[in-house]
Amino acid sequence: MNELNDHPLIIKYIELNRFGQLLGMEFTILEPGRIEYTMKITKDHLATPHAVHGGAVAALLDATVGVGALSAVCAENKVVSTIEMKTTFFGPAFIGDELTARSEMMRKGNRILFMEASVHNQRNELIAKASSTLNAYPMEKAGY
Repeated sequence: MNELNDHPLIIKYIELNRFGQLLGMEFTILEPGRIEYTMKITKDHLATPHAVHGGAVAALLDATVGVGALSAVCAENKVVSTIEMKTTFFGPAFIGDELTARSEMMRKGNRILFMEASVHNQRNELIAKASSTLNAYPMEKAGY
């Protein structure tokens, strides 16, 4: 397992991320900039009797690019915030689906990071993709 999973800023993020806990999201850092986030769809994620709300999938994508970027800058004692994110939906997710999102760092500057992520279901069907720009800044500004 990657030692970044035990970095103090990552541990603090897990502790403070109530929204991710509410949605039932969990992640593993594979390497700096590359993570895998999972979320099992329950009735609490639904917008219709069977299909997930797009906001839940967008939240999973935002978390995926965010933690991916955080994993790339936490060794510098920096945290990140999303500046913008474009999301494209390719198909629905349904109750009982197990979604897996993976991030990829496209470019890392001193302050600005460009990330991409995709979400697939347990049948490896593409559900959605996102491209995002994030800002890296000193952890003290975020109250750490």
